[in-house]
Amino acid sequence: MMVAKKSIKLLVVFVLALTSFSVSAQNDDTANNLIDSPDEISDYIAHHLKDSHDFHLFTNNETGVHYGFPLPVIVWTSNGLKTFMSSAFHHDDNGTVIVNKGDTQLVKYHSKIYELENGATALNFDDKHHPTNASKVIDFSITKSVFGMIITGIIMLLLFGGLARGYKKGNGIPKGVSRALEPLVIYVRDEIARPNIGEKKYRKFMGFLLTVFFFIWILNMLGLTPLGFNVTGQIAVTASLAIFTMIIYLFSGSKDFWAHTLWMPGVPYILRPILAVIELVGFLIIKPFSLLVRLFANITAGHFIVMSLVALMITLKASFGPAVSTGMSLALTLFIMVIEVLVAFLQAFIFTMLSALFIGMAVEEHDAH
Repeated sequence: MMVAKKSIKLLVVFVLALTSFSVSAQNDDTANNLIDSPDEISDYIAHHLKDSHDFHLFTNNETGVHYGFPLPVIVWTSNGLKTFMSSAFHHDDNGTVIVNKGDTQLVKYHSKIYELENGATALNFDDKHHPTNASKVIDFSITKSVFGMIITGIIMLLLFGGLARGYKKGNGIPKGVSRALEPLVIYVRDEIARPNIGEKKYRKFMGFLLTVFFFIWILNMLGLTPLGFNVTGQIAVTASLAIFTMIIYLFSGSKDFWAHTLWMPGVPYILRPILAVIELVGFLIIKPFSLLVRLFANITAGHFIVMSLVALMITLKASFGPAVSTGMSLALTLFIMVIEVLVAFLQAFIFTMLSALFIGMAVEEHDAH
């Protein structure tokens, strides 16, 4: 119990050290800084779905002061490594605020950090509104999505660390959070790993399946908090998870798997090369793509729907009045949020189930049938 309390304290200290509450003022061309037109609402939702270098909690509409948490910016430029806090940009995302780091001038435009050319004092754009006098830097920053993954990793270490210590001490029934965690672990083992991989080989892949399941589930739940995480709605994250699954089933494939994939028995020889190409495309492209796009699309759609329903209180205000529009928005949003809690678990289950299924297909011994 003392270890758990110390771990929680360390987590709090880590979060406070990494992020500090910031306040910044910024001139806004929008009247009274309000987001009340359909185009502004669409832009705001699109901005929310993207990754960012800071947490923007809210803005004082009268003063234009932004409130949020900055995150560390770590970039590799033509002059080497540069580090600073994202608060140096003052919540600007239009490339107007220039951060000077030695001989390097950096701006942030559409959530991307650019290095201005020598002598440039502002971003210039071409006909397609692409910067012409700046180049993208190599970005190693701890963005909002990276921060969410770090927090999720720490939560998982605390949860599974406590469960492991309980088993190591020989305690019969887990206590505290571990009592709720154990049935989920057993569920992944008995309902996902064993049926799809097989009794003989499922243990080898339990670590990966448990990690993927809880990693996605916790990230999905964090996405329902007011902090606005949308980690599993970033295609780079879902693609990375799918690639991990692909690497595991390709390198774990049995001799029978590769024999049936590259030179399928029981079919005419002239068709075997064609079938080999089809099978390889399936395992190298189609299956990983189905994993990454399903998770990405469902989580992104869920966030989009929730924010669109919240925006109803603004878009319907003129037609139904503030009381009715707010009531409709609140009722519909609460209903969708309940659905999203189910979807958060369901998407973690589906990704883990499909991963186990693909691994099971690769390690299956066909001679056993």
